[in-house]
Amino acid sequence: MSTKYREDAAAELAAVVKDGMTIAVGGFGLSGNPNRLITALRDSGAKNLTVVSNNMGVDGKGLGVLIENKQVSKVIASYVGENKLFAQQFLSGDLEVEFCPQGTLAERLRAGGVGIPAFFTPTGVGTPVAEGKEVMEFNGRPAILERGIFADIALVRAYQADAEGNLRYRMTSKNFNPLAAMSGRHTFAEAEHILDDYLDPSLVETPGIFVQTLVQADETKYIEQRTVRTKQEG
Repeated sequence: MSTKYREDAAAELAAVVKDGMTIAVGGFGLSGNPNRLITALRDSGAKNLTVVSNNMGVDGKGLGVLIENKQVSKVIASYVGENKLFAQQFLSGDLEVEFCPQGTLAERLRAGGVGIPAFFTPTGVGTPVAEGKEVMEFNGRPAILERGIFADIALVRAYQADAEGNLRYRMTSKNFNPLAAMSGRHTFAEAEHILDDYLDPSLVETPGIFVQTLVQADETKYIEQRTVRTKQEG
C-alpha cells in the first residue's frame, strides 16, 4: 500500500486546513466530486474559506454542504446555477463570488500548477469579467490579465491510484480534477481503486508528485437530474 495512504480522511485534513485558506476542488457538476474529502472539510469546521471549483454543487450535495454550514466566504467558479442557498447567500451579501469563464478557470488552475503567476487571454474582453483587470493588445487583439490559482489545499477524486499517488480518472471527472490536483500546495486525493502495484505510466493523468495524501473514496455518486424513459406498457 502507498506510503501516502491514510485511513482517516477527516483527521488528515483537519491537521492541515486552517481558517481563511483557498481550497481547489475537482468535479464537474456532481460528477467526480471528492465527496469523502468534502465531508471531511465540512467536519473540520474551518471557516472563511475561498473555494475554487467549476461549480458549487447543489443544495445538500457536493460543495453545497459547505454553503449550508456557512464555511465559505468567497467562491471562484464558472457556474453556480443549481444551488438555491448559494444564490440566497450571494444576494444577501454573505458570500463573495468571482465568476470566471470555464476555459479561463481551467487555465488558471493549470497555470498555478506549473508555476505561472499570470497570463493574458482575449476571453472576457468587453464584458464584466474584464472589469478592473489589465488589458494589453496582442496582434491587434485586446486581452485581459488573469492570475494563476495557487490553492493552499486541493481535493480531488480519481478512479485509480497507485503506490506513489499517481492518479487516473474516468470520463467526466477528467475535466477539472487533474487541474485542481496540480494547483494545490497540499493535494488530497480519494480514489475508488487503490492499487498495490504501479499504474502503467501511459495511463497516468496526475503524476504522484502532485499528491501528498491518498484516501479511499466512498461509494457515493450523486446525480443532479436523474432522467429516465417512461415505461412502455406491453
